Parts: sequence; C-alpha cells; structure tokens
Amino acid sequence: MGLAMSAEPALAQPARAAIGAACDEAAEHGNLARVPLCFVVDADASIRHFLSLVLHGTGVDTEEFPDAQSFGRAVVQRAPELVFLNIGLDSTEAIECVIALGKRGFSGFVQLMSSRGSAVLGHVKSIGEQHGLHMLPILKKPFETGAVVKILQDLKLGHPPAVAARIDLDEALNNGWIEFWYQPKIDLRKKQLVGAEAFARARHPDNGVLTPSAFMPGASESSLIALSELALAQTLKAGLNFAKLGVNLRLAVNVPVNALVKIAVADIVQTYRSRFDKWPGFVIDVTEEQIVTDLALASDIAKRLQHLSVMLAIDDFGRGYSSLVRLKELPFAELKLDRAFVADCGTDKVNAPLCKTVIDLAHNFGSIAVALGIEKASDALALVSMGCDYGQGFLLGQPMPEERFVSLLRQRARSQGRQLAAVRGPDRPHA
Repeated sequence: MGLAMSAEPALAQPARAAIGAACDEAAEHGNLARVPLCFVVDADASIRHFLSLVLHGTGVDTEEFPDAQSFGRAVVQRAPELVFLNIGLDSTEAIECVIALGKRGFSGFVQLMSSRGSAVLGHVKSIGEQHGLHMLPILKKPFETGAVVKILQDLKLGHPPAVAARIDLDEALNNGWIEFWYQPKIDLRKKQLVGAEAFARARHPDNGVLTPSAFMPGASESSLIALSELALAQTLKAGLNFAKLGVNLRLAVNVPVNALVKIAVADIVQTYRSRFDKWPGFVIDVTEEQIVTDLALASDIAKRLQHLSVMLAIDDFGRGYSSLVRLKELPFAELKLDRAFVADCGTDKVNAPLCKTVIDLAHNFGSIAVALGIEKASDALALVSMGCDYGQGFLLGQPMPEERFVSLLRQRARSQGRQLAAVRGPDRPHA
C-alpha cells in the first residue's frame, strides 16, 4: 500500500483514562452497543492504523496488535467478528495466530493479507481451513480502501448501504433528524490526526442515515441558514467534547457564503467554543465559486472573526487559480484542493503539475494546502512529495458519527498504552 496514516493524537495518560471512561459510559447507555469488532494483526503500525480508520468509518470497532503474542492474549478475553491477519516475511507468527483461533473454536472470519507469494499465502490459508476457520479470499498488498469496504459489505458488517431517498430539509430540522459526522484530517508528512471536518447527515426513522444529496437540493435559504447555525453549534460542541478528553483538534464546517453573512457567527462561537488554553481554533469552509469573485467580502469576514481564532478556508479550490495568482495576500488559512485535481495525481501527468501549482500557491500566501478526496495510496505519496500539508479522503478515514470518532480516539489511546507498556517493560517504574 505504501502509505497509511497513523492518526496519532498526542494523548496524556489522564486523557487515555478519560476517553476509556467516556466510551464505557456511552456503551452502558447503548450508544456503542452491538458494534462489530475487528482485530488487526500486523507488525507495521501504519497498516494497522490505516485499517482502523477505514473500519471505524464504516461502523466497525477495532483492536490493533503488532504480534502473535499480544493477539493471543486478547483473543482469550474477547472474540471479534473479523480478524485481519498479516503474513510477514516469516509466516510463523501468522500460523500461530491461526492455530490459536482454531483451538478456541473461533466462529468469525479470517482475512489474510500479505505481499508474499501465493504459495506461502495458500499454505497459511489451508492451515486455517484445517482448523475449521472461515478463511476469506486472500487480500494482496498493496490494497485500496474500496477492497476493505467491499469485504465489510459482503460480510454485512458496519453501516448498511445508503438508501436512495429524498426528504425535505425543513422536515429533517424540525424533527431533529440532522446530525453531524466527522472525517479525519491528517498531517500527510507526520501521519498524525490534526483535525476533522463535519458533514451533515439525516437519520430518518424509515430510510436510515441519508447524505446531503437526499435533503439539500431545493432547500430554501432560510433552511440553509438554520442548518448552518446548527452545524456551527454542534461542531463546536463536539470540539469541546474532544478537548475534555485531552484531544485538541481544529474542526471545520462548510457554510454557504449567503448564510455566513446573515448568521451571528461570533455569538455562536463564543457560546459553544472550548475554553481550554490549547484550543486550536475553528475553520469555516466556503466554496471557491461563492467567494473567489468577492475577496473583499472574504477579507472582511476573516478580520471580524480573527479575534475568535476562527479562520476561513476555500473549499474545492483549483479552477479559480488564475484570479488569485497575482494577489499579494489572501484571507484564507487553508486552500483545499478540488478532488478533480487530487484524483490520480500520483500517475496522471496533467493532474500532478496542477496539484503542485496549487500547493505552491497556498504556501506563497502562508496558507495550509489540504488535499480532498484522497482514495489511493499512490496519490497520498505523490502529495507528500509535492509538499501538501494535510489530506482528507476515504483512504485516510471516512466520515463517522461523533461516538464512532470518540471510539477511534479510544482505540488510538489503547494502542499507545500498549506501546508505552512494551517500552517500559514489566519491572520499570512509571515516569
């Protein structure tokens, strides 16, 4: 796969405990009940974290293990529905894991993954079958997000497929169906979680979770303003919840310009923002086509919100490059590259130079370059080489409900805790 994001927020020990307690409390109230569980066994931490991001985004909990020993101890205590098991250069550990599952009468599924030859993979798979395990077709590395998602869909694990339906936005707002899901934003060079973007969803009582395509078309201006106010308030609340757990993330939400100029952004921010000293601020995304022709308005909005640590970003940027290249300054903290330029930028001879040009433009203005819609490892690698700062996309993590996002942070904390314990050793005192 080449590149996978670790999404490792820096968590102090009290924060790890707080995250665990919060998630345990949520489980008691049913928020995390009956969530499918997957174990990921791979010595490569980046692969483990990549799979965790994908799985959490599809509604599947994860536990990560770097070796057969830690996996063996865990499987005695808790049985997952699915195990992703890597076969490294030495297949002994993978075989140990398979035999351990067989001895326990494991009834879930085993997904072998490796870049090794088919003979070795076939040998481990046959051992699993001899022990009565449900062995899935082998997943060859490198693999893309879509391959993992298809496995979950075939096994009917995680979120059900989206339903094609249309509802009225006013109806959704009035009935309290609107909620916000969070997509990780990753520092591409450091491979760390630095923020998240909020996306609206409607949880319909009959049709399930619906994306904006089901309720945004044809929405009135008053409805869009109400949705924008709700988005600001709920996302700021989520940021406060994350901060209480010791994780300070810069969250972002998209607001139409015509709504942005009519709502009391300052009042909403002052009411709901985090009061912690290390609050990283907040980002409001505006689309390029709505704002690039009125940069004076953008500058005015940015100045009015600056004292609140609220910044503007251009969403889906790229086509308006020519109108900005001659400017001396730009009032945007981030320029978010349009998905059309990001797709295949690792192999497309046209998209690659376009991406590099927009990234350089962002840096010339002192802005952060964010690539949207990253779905392929080859594109992520290319963006790193071009100097792109941050990235979002299904490769790095899908949008997920707030409780799933917290669950992801909990999983990260557990992984860090195990690594810290391994470094200290059983007899070493805590610092």
